[in-house]
Amino acid sequence: MISFQDVTKTYHIGGEEVRALDGATLHIAKGEFVAIIGPSGSGKSTLMNIMGCLDIADSGVYELDGQRIEQYTEGELARIRNRKIGFIFQSFNLLSRMTAAENVELPLIYQGLSPAKRRQRVEEVMALVELTDRKKHKPTELSGGQQQRVAVARALATHPSLLLADEPTGNLDSRTGKEIMALFHRLHAEGNTIVLITHDQTVADQARRRIKISDGRVEEVA
Repeated sequence: MISFQDVTKTYHIGGEEVRALDGATLHIAKGEFVAIIGPSGSGKSTLMNIMGCLDIADSGVYELDGQRIEQYTEGELARIRNRKIGFIFQSFNLLSRMTAAENVELPLIYQGLSPAKRRQRVEEVMALVELTDRKKHKPTELSGGQQQRVAVARALATHPSLLLADEPTGNLDSRTGKEIMALFHRLHAEGNTIVLITHDQTVADQARRRIKISDGRVEEVA
C-alpha cells in the first residue's frame, strides 16, 4: 500500500539546510499495524506529512496504492486525503462549536454524500467508538479520551484505506491512552491499515511492526 524509495526532504531554516528525510526507504502492506518511532526533530512529522499527501518529497518516489504521488495535482491530492486517508492528531483538531456528530459528519459533507447517507455513516462510526450517547455533546463537554474517540470516528467516517495517527495518546493520561490503544487494536483486527507516529516506546511496542527514524533516516526495528 505504501512505498517510499530513497525519499528526501530538505528545509532551509535560518540560512541552514536541514535534511528532514535523508534517503528514506520503507514499505507498508495493506492491513499492517506499524509504529514509526523517533525523538523530536527526527523527521517523524515530515514523514507523516508526505505519507498523508500534505507535503511532497524533494526527490525519491512515494507510491500510495501503486500510484506515484508526485504525478497528482493539488486538487487530486486533496481528494486523496479526503477519501483514502484518515488523520488522527494528538490535539484532536475538533471544531469546538460543533457537536461530536457534526465533527464526524464534516468530511462526508466534503465528499458530497446525501444527508441521509451522512447520518447513517455517523451513527455507524459513533457506535464503533462507543460514543452514541455523546454524539450531541460539544468537544468541551467531553473528556480527552472521548474527544480522541470522536477524532477516530471522524477519521473512519470516509472508509479510508489508511489511518495515520500522530501521537494519538500524547495528550492523554496513561489509563485513557491504553483505552485508545485498545481501540486501535480492535480497528486493526477488523482489517484497517494503521500507521502510528510516536516518540513513546511503550506505545510503539504495541504495534506489529516498528520502524525507527533518526536524523531523517529510517530503519526496521527487530
